[in-house]
Amino acid sequence: MARMTTSELRGYQQICGPNGAMMVIACDQRGGMRALLANDPAEQAGISDAMLGETKSDIVQYLANEASCVLLDPICAVPKVVDDGVLARDVALLVGLDASGFDKTPEGYRLSRLVPGIDARRVREFGGTGGKIMVYLRADKPEANAHNIEILRRCIEDFAREDLLLVVEFLTYELPGESKEDYAAKVPELVVEGTRICLELGSKVLKLPYPGTSEACAAVTRLAGPVPWAVLSAGVDHATFLGQVETAMRNGASGVIAGRALWKDCISLDRKVTAQRLGTIAVPRLREIQAVIARYAGKPARAA
Repeated sequence: MARMTTSELRGYQQICGPNGAMMVIACDQRGGMRALLANDPAEQAGISDAMLGETKSDIVQYLANEASCVLLDPICAVPKVVDDGVLARDVALLVGLDASGFDKTPEGYRLSRLVPGIDARRVREFGGTGGKIMVYLRADKPEANAHNIEILRRCIEDFAREDLLLVVEFLTYELPGESKEDYAAKVPELVVEGTRICLELGSKVLKLPYPGTSEACAAVTRLAGPVPWAVLSAGVDHATFLGQVETAMRNGASGVIAGRALWKDCISLDRKVTAQRLGTIAVPRLREIQAVIARYAGKPARAA
């Protein structure tokens, strides 16, 4: 099992709060954020990267600066939030490597993409505490994963060479012709086995979909051993996510990396509205999540 080096551990400590648990605000979305800001596809297309950058800056200023770390993209948000002095000096920064969207094979398998020109050295130049890579995995379909596993392998090796923290994330997905019920029944096994793939590639910190059950959460924890894992929100409503955080933390998770469950109904192209909603809606949600985490936060991770 891969353990963090001293340098990676230092980065991990910085993305965690004083209790040693991750509390990261994710706002590296691009297409998904445009869909929240406008319903009409034509209006969405009119939202420039610069406009998205303003929204992300507001999320940093009014929400993420209340957490231990923020996850941002290098298209709209970084290095702007650093250069403009928006990101608080004591809030860590993860930089996303994955491009928005995905390609598809004829079988419906999702092929992940990387943002061109972004690697570990570039993340360091941006002032990043570390990077984050997300790929799609269907652990029950080995033929679906070769392209995405190769992306993971290259990114993990690159960050290891630079001795820089890398958070590895995967998402599962429905296949064409698969019913929602059949897919939902497979989610616990897909998350556990997807975790196994990431660990075998040398992942040292994981960002995972909610495994679906307390038993699956415990199975992930046993499998991960010393490798910490955070649960993501996948845009579910806040009350649902609170329950998922409770279950995940009770069964060994090391924190949360969440975005839309906190801010999806708070952002607007009117920046005054965004600032008001983030302060009165999103921050109280953050405090509730932090309270759950605090009840279960364990010992900090150790270097190899």
